[in-house]
Amino acid sequence: MTDERPGFATEQVHGGFMPDTAHGARVPAIHMSSGFLFEDAAQARDRFAGTDDGYTYTRLGNPTNADVERRIALLERGTEAILVGSGQAAATVAFLGLLGAGDHVVSASSIYEGTRGLLLQNLGRLGIAVDFVADARDLDAWAAAVRPETKLFFAETIPNPKNDVLDIAGVAAVAHRAGVPLVVDNTLATPYLVQPVEHGADVVIHSASKFLSGHGAGLGGVVVDGGRFDWTATLQRWPHLTQADRALGGASHTDRYGRGAFIAYARDVVAARVGPTPSPFNAFLLRQGIETLSLRVERHVANALAVATWLEAQPEVTSVDHAGLASSPYHDLARRYLPRGAGSVFAFTLAGGEAAAHALIDAVRLFSRMTHLGDVRSLVLHPASTTHAGRTPEERAAQGIHDGLVRLSVGIEDVADLIGDLERGFGAVRALAGRGTAAGHGREARLGFAPEVAAVTVPAPTGVL
Repeated sequence: MTDERPGFATEQVHGGFMPDTAHGARVPAIHMSSGFLFEDAAQARDRFAGTDDGYTYTRLGNPTNADVERRIALLERGTEAILVGSGQAAATVAFLGLLGAGDHVVSASSIYEGTRGLLLQNLGRLGIAVDFVADARDLDAWAAAVRPETKLFFAETIPNPKNDVLDIAGVAAVAHRAGVPLVVDNTLATPYLVQPVEHGADVVIHSASKFLSGHGAGLGGVVVDGGRFDWTATLQRWPHLTQADRALGGASHTDRYGRGAFIAYARDVVAARVGPTPSPFNAFLLRQGIETLSLRVERHVANALAVATWLEAQPEVTSVDHAGLASSPYHDLARRYLPRGAGSVFAFTLAGGEAAAHALIDAVRLFSRMTHLGDVRSLVLHPASTTHAGRTPEERAAQGIHDGLVRLSVGIEDVADLIGDLERGFGAVRALAGRGTAAGHGREARLGFAPEVAAVTVPAPTGVL
């Protein structure tokens, strides 16, 4: 190895690793301990004072979790990361680290419904307002939404389910002219496809349960600080960071941590008090997933583009929302920001509406019908009746969430089998329209699918993926 920064695949395997000096274990241990011993009273005092870097209590820090934090911070080109229990916890910690009563957020409209609910319902009850930009490509609309009390811009690099890629640098420039940071959710892109900090974003969040973990086995979230935003440029805008804090002996967070003031506050004041601590075992599962991230995502995006191309040729399909296609209005942004691929979560719309969408979803056998994303397994869902069911028909129409829209999260299976499974689904769509019969039984038999199980009805939670 040279003195130059290693490549992404090398860093995802080795980044942030600290050798086990006690036993020489190459894989860091899972520290399933709520607390940690002190050698003496002086060490306990120093750790609580912050002058000793050791651990005190897992809610405040854990060596297994810290190993994952270091690795993700490196991959996202940030300075520090906080590992939390879910993507929703990551959004909450990031927002509460920046916002207070009376503050204002400017957000892209096409964001995860759970985050939208967090902004409108939870933070709204605390006196925090939000305005949504209908067309995230309209930089003038972002600028026009700014108020004196605006504290942050928020968007997703690849929104779900429309694959409408964000102009990261353009929105970051508008945010910085307004004196506020850009917070970006990079869940569906992952740092392998794009590193938002390199394009001007200031804070990056993830639902680590998705592609970073990859196997659908555990929940997690992460907040990454780019370490570039100057919190002292407008002292009055960030009083919780720039004013004296008794817990810091009268110093402010900016006095103590400089441009790392936000992440220190988010860790020590927000996350430590709210307590969204992930299990060290979940952190271990996440670390195992990260070590193969680039390999999996390469396969995800190649499969997704092949499936999207095939879907675009089907007469029953009115549109395919995948920025990797030349027909996409976001193709130029995908070429600019996502040269390795435009992700593997996208949607297509069937002319036959909800009935056609349900027929296809009920007919497939390889695609799993479930609410999740970024799994090695391919997933399918009908947003209008599930994730976006809480929106009015007018709101869904404005977002392009039509009754015939089907969302796919394309996994890493053999792409021929995925297309074969969709062919079976389209056979059901044609049968519904009276133009054919369901197809694909031969492929189903070859793959050894079990007979369809009776559906179980459960209450639909709000804010699911």
